[in-house]
Formats: sequence, structure tokens, C-alpha cells
Amino acid sequence: MNNRLRELREREGLSQGELALRLEVSRQTVNALETGKYDPSLPLAFRIARLFACRIEDVFLPDEA
Repeated sequence: MNNRLRELREREGLSQGELALRLEVSRQTVNALETGKYDPSLPLAFRIARLFACRIEDVFLPDEA
């Protein structure tokens, strides 16, 4: 799944570690999300969207068919 997580994180001036602390996950999880190696659970996707004050669809983009 493609996402805009890195863009949103950098716009807010957060490091991967800082974002991880806010989301209560590891920095490795944030890295895996940003690189598309890991798709978040629905509760984590909601936490991410809430943190950046946007919709889940604004963060996570469907793969092109």
C-alpha cells in the first residue's frame, strides 16, 4: 500500500522516533510503514490519520491495479 506518511511526518518536523513515540510503536514500524514494507492495522491507521488531522484516505493510497 502506498502512503504519504513520510511527507506528513516531515511536514510536521517529526523524526521517525518522535512519530513512533506519539503512535506508541517502534521506530522500525514507522520505517516499515514509510517504505511500504508493512501495512498498518486499522486501529493504527486511525491513530495516524488522527495525529495528522486528516482522513485515512489522505494518508494511505490504494495500490494501482
